Amino acid sequence: MTSDTPNKTANAEKLFGVKFPSPIPAFSTRDEHVPDLDPDYHFEPETTRAILAGFAHNRRVLVQGFHGTGKSTHIEQVAARLNWPCVRINLDSHISRTDLIGRDVITLKDGKQITQFQEGMLPWALSRPVALVFDEYDAGRPDVMFVIQRVLEAQGKLTLLDQNRVLSAHPFFRIFATANTIGLGDSTGLYHGTQPINQGQMDRWNIVANLHYLPEAEELKVVSHKAKEFKNKDQLKTMIAMANLTREGFMAGDLSTVMSPRTVINWAENAAIFGDVHTAFRLTFFNKCDETERPIIAEYYQRCFNVTL
Repeated sequence: MTSDTPNKTANAEKLFGVKFPSPIPAFSTRDEHVPDLDPDYHFEPETTRAILAGFAHNRRVLVQGFHGTGKSTHIEQVAARLNWPCVRINLDSHISRTDLIGRDVITLKDGKQITQFQEGMLPWALSRPVALVFDEYDAGRPDVMFVIQRVLEAQGKLTLLDQNRVLSAHPFFRIFATANTIGLGDSTGLYHGTQPINQGQMDRWNIVANLHYLPEAEELKVVSHKAKEFKNKDQLKTMIAMANLTREGFMAGDLSTVMSPRTVINWAENAAIFGDVHTAFRLTFFNKCDETERPIIAEYYQRCFNVTL
C-alpha cells in the first residue's frame, strides 16, 4: 500500500540518466496502481525533465508527438521508477462528463433500493497521490474538456453540483496529458477525431513537451534489448531504416499506418520465430496496411532489402 505522502527522494541521473536541479519526491513502496517497470526503457532527456517537473513541482505537463513515439509509456515509466500510482484515461468520444465526475446509481441496502452517488475517476484521483494521465487529449468531447479545465489550475478544485461538495486536490495529485496535435486542430488529416482545444485551456498547461521518434542508434539498443532472440544486428539496422521510411511517409501524408518502435520489436521477435525476416514483415505489419498503400510500402521495402514483397 503506497503511503499518502512521498517518503523518499529519487536521483534523476541514476534512474533516468538526466540531470535535474531539485529533489524528486518518490514512494518507497508500490501499490496496484503503480505501472509495471520496464528495465530496458529509453528515456528521452528533454521529455523526461519535463515529466519530472510535473512530479516534483506539480506542473501540468502535456506531451505531444506522433503516434508510436511512446508518449503515455514515457510518463508511466517515470511513475514506475518513482513508485507513484498512475492511472490513464483515454479521452475517446465514448468518455462522457458523468464518466469523469460520477453518477447516481440504484443500490440495495437493507433490502431496499436507494439512490447513491458513485464517484467517477476524476474525484477519485483528485483526492489521492495519483498521477492522472489523459490520453488522446485533443480528441476529448467539449463537455468533458470543460470539466477538466477547472482542475488544471494550480489550486484547482472540483465542484460536484449534485453533491453540493467542492473537492480540493490532494497535495500530491498530479495531472498529465498526451496529444497528437498541440491544440490547434489537425491540418494534416493524419489524426481523425482530433479538434482544436480552447486556448484558455491550453494556457493552463504549464509545460508542453514534444516527443519524437528515437534516433536510429538508440532505437537499435532498445530493439536489441527487447528482441534478444534476434541476433542479426546488421539486419536489425535495415529494419529500423525501413521503419523510418514509413514514419517519413506518414508525416508526409502518404501513409495512414506507421511502424512504431513496438512494431519493429514485434517484427524482430516474429523473425526469430519464423526464421525469415520477410515473412515476419508481412505478418507483423504489411497485412495490417490499407491495400491502396501497400505499393508504397513495398517500394520502401525494395529500397531497404532489395526484395520484392
